[in-house]
Amino acid sequence: MTNPVYLAVDVPQLDAAKALAQKVKAHVGGLKLGLEFFCAHGHHGVHELAQVGLPIFLDLKLHDIPNTVAGAMQAIHLLEPAIVTVHASGGRAMMEDAKAAAGEHTRVVAVTMLTSLDERDLARTGVSGSAHDQVMRLAELAEASGLDGIVCSGQEVAHVKKQWKKGVFVVPGLRPAGSAVGDQKRVVTPRQARDDGASVLVIGRPISRADDPVAAARAIEATL
Repeated sequence: MTNPVYLAVDVPQLDAAKALAQKVKAHVGGLKLGLEFFCAHGHHGVHELAQVGLPIFLDLKLHDIPNTVAGAMQAIHLLEPAIVTVHASGGRAMMEDAKAAAGEHTRVVAVTMLTSLDERDLARTGVSGSAHDQVMRLAELAEASGLDGIVCSGQEVAHVKKQWKKGVFVVPGLRPAGSAVGDQKRVVTPRQARDDGASVLVIGRPISRADDPVAAARAIEATL
């Protein structure tokens, strides 16, 4: 079985990020590069991390008018990312154009609701109902838009999988048993998320900030 863990490389210095990726590459299945990394290092940084030899997940969370998002997708073609994120709340036209503009081998997945948010945060932005309801609504919209899958918390992935059996489900905000939750609000363990149907497990700080990142990555891998 291919390792579903994508290491969130939340290390701002490029050399340190590449060194971390090299250390743990035998125990993870891919590298997730987020907005902070991309803004700091751009295409060059992505090329450098790609040399590690693992699939690259560009977590850019694109959210703009359809034409702009399509142009952004075309601009990253040469990076050949395995996965790219857009925001489902950008609407159907934006998601359709993002998928149409993506590279042939790039899976486009839609962020439904950030794992740092809960129902109180939704209400403050004018969205009524539960986090579960919001995720299910946006997952249905993403599927109708022709996307490959969604990003959701481990608390919703089992329900979404029942609705969208062939989707790709990316689950962030994961914490091994006993780990600090930090700024996350809707968390589960990597094993639970995998059992519930997650395709990709995004794990950052429990590995990258561990005293021994290799041991931490190996321990998580062993639970899967």
